Amino acid sequence: MSDAFARLPADAACVPTPLGPLPVWLGAVAAALDAGIHAWDIAVATGQDLPLEQELAEGLWAAADQLVDRLRDCFGVFAPALQQARGGDRANTLPAFVGRAPHWRPAA
Repeated sequence: MSDAFARLPADAACVPTPLGPLPVWLGAVAAALDAGIHAWDIAVATGQDLPLEQELAEGLWAAADQLVDRLRDCFGVFAPALQQARGGDRANTLPAFVGRAPHWRPAA
């Protein structure tokens, strides 16, 4: 991640992203959110323990809260949020917020 932003001035206010310029913190956390959700998808599909711990989910929530509805509405990137998506347990509600069923497991 640091290499991706290495050519930006240290005082840059925004970074270029596929979503357009975003504040530096949001661009970095958006990339982490994308990676975290992909890791969650892979773990669930392969029957592994969920990789999303509470502390990480808390950190990713700020980006999710600012970006996911826009991506869902404009690009259909995320499924509609599930009902339990805004509770206090971020490790389970973050996947629900982006349309993943937190307790889903593939059929055997």
